[in-house]
Amino acid sequence: MKQMIVHCEPDTIQMALIEDGRLVEYAAEREREQSVVGSFYKGRVVNVLPGMQAAFVDIGLKKNAFLYIDDVLHPHLEKQPKMKPSIAELLSVGQELIVQVMKEPRGGKGARVTTHFSLPGRCMVFMPNSDYVAVSKKIQFEAERMRLKMIGERLRNGEEGIIMRTVSEDESIESVAGDLELLRMEWERIVERSNISQAPALLHRDLGILQRFMRDAFDPLEDELIIDRARDAKEAKSYLSDLIPGITPKVRLYEGKNHIFQAYDVEEQLKSAFSRQISLPGGGTIIIDQTEALTVIDVNTAKYIGGDNFEETVTQTNLQAAFEIARMIRLRDIGGMIIVDFIDMEEEEHRNEVIAVMEEGIRKDRTKSFVVGWTKLGLLEMTRKKARESSLAPYSKVCVTCGGTGVVNRS
Repeated sequence: MKQMIVHCEPDTIQMALIEDGRLVEYAAEREREQSVVGSFYKGRVVNVLPGMQAAFVDIGLKKNAFLYIDDVLHPHLEKQPKMKPSIAELLSVGQELIVQVMKEPRGGKGARVTTHFSLPGRCMVFMPNSDYVAVSKKIQFEAERMRLKMIGERLRNGEEGIIMRTVSEDESIESVAGDLELLRMEWERIVERSNISQAPALLHRDLGILQRFMRDAFDPLEDELIIDRARDAKEAKSYLSDLIPGITPKVRLYEGKNHIFQAYDVEEQLKSAFSRQISLPGGGTIIIDQTEALTVIDVNTAKYIGGDNFEETVTQTNLQAAFEIARMIRLRDIGGMIIVDFIDMEEEEHRNEVIAVMEEGIRKDRTKSFVVGWTKLGLLEMTRKKARESSLAPYSKVCVTCGGTGVVNRS
């Protein structure tokens, strides 16, 4: 069972997800700065760059959005041409088209957009033009995978595409069909708005942070939601009841005197999780440094002296670190390239054990991650999909003197 602890302020919502007493996800969103990832726009092409195989599209934000050729071609790989055409053959300046935001604007860059549309529901992701059915890799039983694939093929029309989500496991065909019908109706509304709108125009905004987490990470039959604002508690109950008709969701209004994050031990866990140095249960430490290009994580034995020999001590420290690193990556919402400098191990078997723990840890993460393997220098490489900006750590900020480098120039 999971607990979703939600703190509401006049213009901000903070969400903490707890599994077995441990904080595993944290996110915050200001209403005036709501994420645009997942939103649909009617845009106008303002520049086509054959040399980059990309185009810039005005969707009404401060910076023009970036549209790469792979996001213009058919979403089904088998239906793409063997020789990739020039993007100038597919798009022209002034052309209007529907696009969906897949990455937030960041720094001086505009949003990344695509024409490979997807609308997530509770049981599935609906893709209006993808023409295939897939099943979440987290569903491991082959018989259930085949059943869900057959259901998807039976329900989809024309070139519709469907990805069965993990929560669809053991769901009835009626439940899956109801989810699909709602998503079809949403797509039809997007197309209708596009037909009557002038570019640039917002056609559909994805759900806010609370509804997204209830849809994607909350099991209304098992999990508990605790929230400290009556209005939002009522809305959460209504949303969950619409999501699964006939249930009584476990939504509770918190009315205690202490801050809700203090009452459920979220505050202390946040302080620890967003520190640069994190202690491991056996006395070892991990140090996390995020740069513009990648995130570097260093593992140290520190005070850990367990084990009968050095190799055993090192391996145990690395296994503890791998478990905690997987949790930290998910909790901090770290994306992009990640390099982990584990303590050197002599045995190949021990290195494989570390990778197995990492892969088991990231399997619980809803964001797609991939462990690449060991480099020749003994570093572990991995990647994690990045769509939204990481939530600002509530207990840290960049130093105004050194700018986050940890080094101050001599005056």
